[in-house]
Amino acid sequence: MKLADFLSSPFDAGERSGPEDRIVMSSRIRLARNLTGHSFPTWAKKNDRVKALEHIRPAVESLPQLDGAFSSSLDELNSMEKQTLVERHLISREHAAKGAGSGVVFNQDESICVMINEEDHLRMQVLKPGLQLAEAWADVDALDSALEGKLDYAFSDEFGYLTACPTNLGTAIRVSAMLHLPGLVLSEQITQIINSVTKLGHAVRGLYGEGTEAHGHVFQVSNQMTLGESEPQLVERLGKVVQQLIEHEENARATLLESKASTVYDQIGRAYGTLSNAHVVASKEAMNLLSLLRLGVDLEMFNGLDRGVIDELFLFTQPAHLQNQHSGKLGAEERDVLRAKMLRSRLKKVKRPHLPKNA
Repeated sequence: MKLADFLSSPFDAGERSGPEDRIVMSSRIRLARNLTGHSFPTWAKKNDRVKALEHIRPAVESLPQLDGAFSSSLDELNSMEKQTLVERHLISREHAAKGAGSGVVFNQDESICVMINEEDHLRMQVLKPGLQLAEAWADVDALDSALEGKLDYAFSDEFGYLTACPTNLGTAIRVSAMLHLPGLVLSEQITQIINSVTKLGHAVRGLYGEGTEAHGHVFQVSNQMTLGESEPQLVERLGKVVQQLIEHEENARATLLESKASTVYDQIGRAYGTLSNAHVVASKEAMNLLSLLRLGVDLEMFNGLDRGVIDELFLFTQPAHLQNQHSGKLGAEERDVLRAKMLRSRLKKVKRPHLPKNA
């Protein structure tokens, strides 16, 4: 089956909802695992990686949680398909650069995904909309237990699960949440908040993880430590941090509306004006302006505009998703023109923003 035929539409992806999704866009739990008797992927030769893939992939495909899943070796996917999976947060940018000897398996609703031979032999993740860290942990724990019965994990009584990167030793768990924080950015509190979260032993990154910028006021918060605490403790600790960030963001929005309401409404109005009229819009600009529209929806400034539509456009305006709607490769300038045309069309029936009744 072709990837395009299997993936859910951007509309369906944008309509997924969960607790606290006004601010928490998604929750993710990722586990790293390696096998005994096989060199780590970054050290293995091509033939060894191919053999490891041939050993691992059938075991992953046989799991009941992945019944009817999409499964492919990365050398069977073209660069556009790989980039599409990156934009869906199903594979990492590093994994997208892989070819023969690496693979990916994910289920129909894209909530469960397994990367094979990325930095580790297995990177399995559960991705859920909104704040659902405990639920994501329960699902990935069940997946891991089922897979452990089929594969021989590399484990040390002293160091826990053995991983390619020493920072993942122990539980080898990465707990993360994707948050939309325009209030903290506009109120210029975000740097202070990031510093505080970092001091608590957590990392704050951009939209696509390590080394990426926080376009669209979207930040990824995750644990840094994997040793010394159990998985449920790490999940609970990050959950508390996320709850504090939600409170800080809500307070920042309330304060902005009390002290700088005109500035906030002006920026949202300008974002709407640009997106509904511009003829050239770059990807980064689209993300930042759509973020302001999403804030406007939360502030009840748009009649008939749902947050799911904005989340759909967040995805639809990404380079690979935009490219997928048209045959033939497009250059950056052509994509910017096409992106603007699509945004004008989608926002054509959206009425201009208005001040809320309590403003």
